[in-house]
Amino acid sequence: MSISGSLKRLLQRAYVRAMLTIVARALVAASRADPVLRGELAAFPRGCRVGMRVLGTGPSMTIESCGDGTFRRVAGAGARPDLAIGFKHLSHAFLVLSFQEGTALAFARDRMIADGDVALATRLVRCLNRLESVILPGVVARRAVKRHPRLPALEKLALATRIYAGVALGFVGAGGR
Repeated sequence: MSISGSLKRLLQRAYVRAMLTIVARALVAASRADPVLRGELAAFPRGCRVGMRVLGTGPSMTIESCGDGTFRRVAGAGARPDLAIGFKHLSHAFLVLSFQEGTALAFARDRMIADGDVALATRLVRCLNRLESVILPGVVARRAVKRHPRLPALEKLALATRIYAGVALGFVGAGGR
């Protein structure tokens, strides 16, 4: 049984929209829970907005630096992000967000563009790699991230649990910003 092209695009769009929401919430939660990630994010100046989106009218997410290595979500369309990461096509976003292709490889294959400070974009990619390495099962993380840190199992579990808890609290309104 084959899925029609329009249904496939509709399902991909819904998946990408959901995953961008989860990525935003996970970065916010990880910025509060993971000291390594917080150290990377500390380079982002206070008020610096980071957006990820599918170019055109595709799904998007925006987070904003609090200036101390933590981030908060920004709801709705606001000011243009200081660092904008754009997927050139919905199918490219789907490949990355379904962990079939890593972020670095997607950039290398010209499926994504960064508009803004290249040094901050590089830091963001390192943060996304760290996040994926921590919260994803090893077999999935190895597909998505070229090199990932070796964390003791209990440390990874504790950190992943704190991040997942932050994401969950964000959905129920207790930690969404």
